[in-house]
Amino acid sequence: MSTPEPTTHDPEPTTHLAEQPRYEPPPSVGKLALWVLLFVVAAVVVVLGGLYLT
Repeated sequence: MSTPEPTTHDPEPTTHLAEQPRYEPPPSVGKLALWVLLFVVAAVVVVLGGLYLT
C-alpha cells in the first residue's frame, strides 16, 4: 500500500481546550433605548386608542 497523500488544508488543532461557549454581545445603550421607546409609544397608542373609541 502507498502512503496517504498530505492534504492541502490543516485539520483543526486538537490541542486547544474545550471550546468556550460564544455569547452574543449585549445590545448597545442606544439600541436598548430605541426598543424601550418603541414599546412606550405602542403602549401610549393603545391607551389613547382605547380612550378615543369609548
